[in-house]
Amino acid sequence: MARPPHTPAPTPGPPHRITMTPGAHRVLEAASRLFYDHGIHAVGVDLIAAEAGVTKKTLYDRFGSKEQLVVEYLAARDERWRDVLAEHLAEAGASPQDRILAVFDASRDWSAQNGPRGCSMVNAHAEIDDPRHPARAVITGQKAWMLGLFTDLVRATAPDDAEALGRSLMLLHEGALVAYGLDVFPDPFGTAREQARSLCDAAAVSRARGR
Repeated sequence: MARPPHTPAPTPGPPHRITMTPGAHRVLEAASRLFYDHGIHAVGVDLIAAEAGVTKKTLYDRFGSKEQLVVEYLAARDERWRDVLAEHLAEAGASPQDRILAVFDASRDWSAQNGPRGCSMVNAHAEIDDPRHPARAVITGQKAWMLGLFTDLVRATAPDDAEALGRSLMLLHEGALVAYGLDVFPDPFGTAREQARSLCDAAAVSRARGR
């Protein structure tokens, strides 16, 4: 019997964000550390409030729910990642291939400083199976943004194959993130980077021959 094709769950709309107060910042800092180190389901609001030095009432007054706190945790990490990536892309210059490889360099640096347990988006997705959860929009939005970035970066090198090559680069990048978090082998970002270089070189040669 043929297996039915996979049908992606509907993508929720942009998540609601809150205005951060000093107390909310303290809560978010504590929650971010605890969620990343121990997992979202394993961490309750009582522990977060205690770590932040606030009451549980203050936590709910600021965020409304644990779900909203998860949204802010993931969105804040994504914003920080995009800042790091923007710096690497700016330093890489105008060469399309150098900018593509800079994404892998940025991920290597980010993971060494902020991601010893792997990608927070992947980890959160493994825990949040409800497609209606407000954090799903952050997770899927971040990955869609990364795919769009790779596709846009490669368009100058392989305009006719940008969609396919962008997906291949995305798979290399995501695989490196998972391998790093699992500590499968040394320097997965370096390995993925070299594979990305080979793909870009092959695309450039193919385009030159087609002229």
